[in-house]
Amino acid sequence: MTQDAAVLDAGDPLAGLRDRFVGAQTPLVYFDGNSLGRPLRATVERLPAFVTDAWGGRLIRGWDETWFDQPLTLGDELGRIVLGAGPGQVFVGDSTTVMLYKLARAAVDSAPERTEIVLDSDNFPTDRYILEGIAAERGLDLRWIESDPAGGVTPDQVREVVGELTALVVLSHVAYRSAYVAEGAEITGIVHDAGALMLWDLSHSVGSVPLALDEWGADLAVGCTYKYLNGGPGAPAFGYVATRHLARLTQPIQGWMGHADPFLMGPGYTPAPSVRRFVSGTPAIVGMLAMQDMLALIDSVGMEAVRAKSIALTSYAIELADDLLAPCGVTVASPREAASRGGHVTLLHPRMQEVKDALWAIDVIPDYRDPHGLRVGLSPLSTSFEEVRRGMLAIRDQLV
Repeated sequence: MTQDAAVLDAGDPLAGLRDRFVGAQTPLVYFDGNSLGRPLRATVERLPAFVTDAWGGRLIRGWDETWFDQPLTLGDELGRIVLGAGPGQVFVGDSTTVMLYKLARAAVDSAPERTEIVLDSDNFPTDRYILEGIAAERGLDLRWIESDPAGGVTPDQVREVVGELTALVVLSHVAYRSAYVAEGAEITGIVHDAGALMLWDLSHSVGSVPLALDEWGADLAVGCTYKYLNGGPGAPAFGYVATRHLARLTQPIQGWMGHADPFLMGPGYTPAPSVRRFVSGTPAIVGMLAMQDMLALIDSVGMEAVRAKSIALTSYAIELADDLLAPCGVTVASPREAASRGGHVTLLHPRMQEVKDALWAIDVIPDYRDPHGLRVGLSPLSTSFEEVRRGMLAIRDQLV
């Protein structure tokens, strides 16, 4: 029997946090928090205050006072709160696409004797496109793992393709279609045994699934901040470079902010000795503001509590799918085992694209991914069980 939403909400220790998000009290059902998170009410106050006080009041002095170091200080907060990374390894700036390019290119250039990049066929398009471009630039070969769109990449699949020619392996920790959670530590170990570097895309896991980059022995990672970190449209991405690699990796977009002495304005480029060397141009300070509020909120409750709520929400969505949607021919294309599932659930039916369009017209907002997949993205701190129930009923009503 499907659980009662009111009982689940009453027993949810994080239920009160929902009121901190803009729009969470409206009748709109938001099933796309895995694409763009709701803003926090604290951010509504932070943004105009920044314009008036920091930007309008301090003006250019802001760079000397806080802004110059913001990509690194915020990076350290990301590392501590949501990435499982010690200080001095995370930086903020650029888009996820640019971050992927910089770190992947630096990785393959560090091992010129190795000629292959390993990736999977169902990774997010940007990841595939970037690696195709790097392979063409550097004369490298791509080794493809044929991954299951309803699952993800397994350690055995990685073990089968890596070898002495592998320079870099790039995978998403949580698959963007199915929400399958890859084995971060085990896969990283397999890649290291082959003598290669591992780059994790954390875009669909950061802020939803606990991460332990240092514990995994991770080399490199990137991720966006506008999904479960609620940084807002186009908020800058983050990059992670393990301390042991800082001295030997050379990033390809050498900008003035990554120079050892940015204000020397000298004729040549000398990379900063720290992770700052991976910063390129002037950082998007305004774009970093909103995620600070979400990081503070996550820090106050802890990632384990966030993950517990995420599992409860997605488990409830699957219960409702079995009860309400399976009779309509809908199948669940996400792992049923909670430990293997991230923060969204994908539902398959041939009519899902038209269902998505109809739902948007009535303020029920999921998203759609080919082939035939309706993604139900449940941001843990801003979503209630009652919201899930109403949204799943609305999907059912479009299919009957």
